[in-house]
Amino acid sequence: MATEIRVPTLGESVSEATIGRWFKKPGDPVKADEPVLELETDKVTLEVNAPVSGTLGDIIAKDGETVTPGAVLGSVVEGGAAAAAPAPKAEAPKAAPAAPAPAAAPAAAKEPGPAVTRLAAESGVSPAGVAGTGKDGRVTKGDMLAVIAGGGAAAPAPAAPVQPRAPSAPADASREERVKMTKLRQTIARRLKDAQNTAAMLTTFNDVDMSAVMNLRAQYKDVFEKKHGTKLGFMGFFTKAVIQALKEIPAVNAEIDGQDLVYKNYYHIGIAVGTDKGLVVPVVRDADLLSVAGIEKTIADFGRRARDGKLSIDEMQGGTFTITNGGIYGSLLSTPILNAPQSGILGMHRIEERPVVRNGQVVVRPMMYLALSYDHRIVDGKEAVTFLVRVKEALEDPARLVLDL
Repeated sequence: MATEIRVPTLGESVSEATIGRWFKKPGDPVKADEPVLELETDKVTLEVNAPVSGTLGDIIAKDGETVTPGAVLGSVVEGGAAAAAPAPKAEAPKAAPAAPAPAAAPAAAKEPGPAVTRLAAESGVSPAGVAGTGKDGRVTKGDMLAVIAGGGAAAPAPAAPVQPRAPSAPADASREERVKMTKLRQTIARRLKDAQNTAAMLTTFNDVDMSAVMNLRAQYKDVFEKKHGTKLGFMGFFTKAVIQALKEIPAVNAEIDGQDLVYKNYYHIGIAVGTDKGLVVPVVRDADLLSVAGIEKTIADFGRRARDGKLSIDEMQGGTFTITNGGIYGSLLSTPILNAPQSGILGMHRIEERPVVRNGQVVVRPMMYLALSYDHRIVDGKEAVTFLVRVKEALEDPARLVLDL
């Protein structure tokens, strides 16, 4: 008896995935709940497990193919004997729908999904006038949000196709390698460019003397790790400082929805994590209700699972503000790009000893540049500068975080 392996539900705003790779070959034994293949979506990479124990039968969806939720990927033959037995059954269904598929697929693909329909009803923006970026031109939730954020005017279709890349010289072409972009990388590229095209993005800078935080960390890191089972890093302090500043400057925690400003009275802080497949931003939900230890534990867990590809889609949605730390890679200064539809992102950088003036004396201090990129449509310059000054003040005097000053 053969049990089908199907694409699981991918999330409300995810309509398709790409087969990353199969871990098994037809005929290989598999155990129930053992990962058999990897799917790549525009938000996360996830593994699909075997539904039962047995032998992997036919692989219907090959590496690199695009699939939709519920689609049959392959099968598992229970028992372990005839791996080839299900082959005729697997091929039969493919032959039957072959004829009607071309005519039906495009029309079905362009039907708006429930999320798009709901956004259209709420905003008054018709999906018919929105340029779709999904499969077969389908309008996605992201397309609708981008148009709504831009004031409700549908984005015009591109006037001309993208200019093809000029061919390389024959001597160079043989030394080039062409690799298809993953769904995650395509989405990163699209969202970053959309943020630049949609938001009135501006960056303001400041520097912070990290002496107090570093001294506090050095004094308590051993007892902290012993009690809480996690290392005391800098992100807990930065997250707490950001939340305190967001409470004073709520515009930085808001977003544009059509003609409205939506102020978020909750603090879901996205923490950018670099992986070998690209940047992901898991969200620490209700971070204002967590202690420094709770924040550090959550971030450490996110980091481990992000590198192992174990994060769920839900864990990377709903953020209200983002923190990104380029300093771990050695960055001295940068202008981070907004994580739309958020209106602010804080960039941390490497700590570097620099001469500064204190009480009329030149002294050496461990300094870090901070960068706040913000959407100038929502946040005024005064608010942005004040926000960054509040973060600086809290980090240079951590007692403020404890006393809520």
